Amino acid sequence: MHDLSRLSQALLDAAKQAGADAADVLTVQGTAVEFDVREGKLEQAERSEGIDLGLRVFIGQKQACISSSDSSDRAISEMAERAVAMAKVAPADPYAGLADRAQLATNTDVANLELHDPSPEPSAKTLQDDAQAAEEAARAINGVAQVQSASASYSARDIHVANSLGFNAGYARTDRSISCVAISGTGLEMERDYDFDARIFQNELRSAADIGRVAGERCVERTGARQPATGTYPVLFDERISSSLISHLLSAVNGAGIARGSSWLRDALGQQVLPQHLSITENPHRARVSGSRVFDAEGLPTKQRAIVEAGTLTGWTLDLATARQLGLESTANAMRGTSSPPRPGTTNISLTQGTQSRGDLIRDMGTGLLVTSMIGSTINPNTGDYSRGASGFWVENGEIAYPVNECTIAGNLKAMLGTIVPANDAHAHLNYVVPSLLVDGMTLAGA
Repeated sequence: MHDLSRLSQALLDAAKQAGADAADVLTVQGTAVEFDVREGKLEQAERSEGIDLGLRVFIGQKQACISSSDSSDRAISEMAERAVAMAKVAPADPYAGLADRAQLATNTDVANLELHDPSPEPSAKTLQDDAQAAEEAARAINGVAQVQSASASYSARDIHVANSLGFNAGYARTDRSISCVAISGTGLEMERDYDFDARIFQNELRSAADIGRVAGERCVERTGARQPATGTYPVLFDERISSSLISHLLSAVNGAGIARGSSWLRDALGQQVLPQHLSITENPHRARVSGSRVFDAEGLPTKQRAIVEAGTLTGWTLDLATARQLGLESTANAMRGTSSPPRPGTTNISLTQGTQSRGDLIRDMGTGLLVTSMIGSTINPNTGDYSRGASGFWVENGEIAYPVNECTIAGNLKAMLGTIVPANDAHAHLNYVVPSLLVDGMTLAGA
């Protein structure tokens, strides 16, 4: 394993030697293992180990990014020289540049976030057994015709950020997951559904048998699905997919879109965008949650903030470049890959939960659609017009009547989000803690 602190400094030194005015670095090294089982036999086993180096250099207001998986001294030197040559011919960007030194995080200790499970990497047998147990549990459900996939995986990564102002810090994180996709019926009557779980600490992972069982039960429940009636009805977004609605709002308040003027919420700062009793909070310091971090990709200290407070939009999501463009301060939301410059993005989002259960909302909606999965997406970023393919269950007289598929739900996000009613079923360990959401009066295109 490489010492990423030293490697990052070597990249910065090489950039300076090549003539860069300033530079920053993202280095990632790790291991990923995945086992896939099909019909009781190992179908595929993959293991990858490697390192990715990302270097961004500045020549005045010009910048260039370059990445490599070769960490040799020669490769680092050539990488820096190429990056500088690219920056010299790049167009000037008046908003590009590193943070001021005073903006950088001074506390980089991530121990309290518990992002790394110290227990040993699971053996190949353990992963294969988990995948097989998930498949067997799904196949044991009466009505399951086949299991499309059953997988178990593990990854461990070290991530390091450094820049020429002296910031040099990193952290380790692990992930362990199990997933299963089951199918009921045959031919044109096939229906598919899934279940999965992913955790940082292996001992918190749900059992493989439970994941397989739920996947099997879900797909059987969809047997005999048909199209619902066309019309205007309330729609309940199941907890599994409800976070997509909140993601659309978060995309609309992303500084990149605001700076371009291409957002349906571009004029909504300080205005009501959710019902008054609801708030959206970003907390990057939640323990044992995959999106947690104490500094962003530009080395700025992260902190909890209310994106929407009591229904009112309080601010944009910004990195340094978009903040400068808008004449504001960064919200420490920079994210980046090794081959690209930073961009703004959110993590660890929570929506205020309601007081009613999902069952209560189904009862109260009368007649409408419970959506459990969606495909495709047509979202107009300028107007918020929304249209997606959906499937789930038809509700009549406050009770689930039959499964449905091949329908389209449509509306406008401003109106949809302005009337949402949350349930109380959000899962606290997820990156997005969003409960089932009831939206009144959407247009359904079905039979």
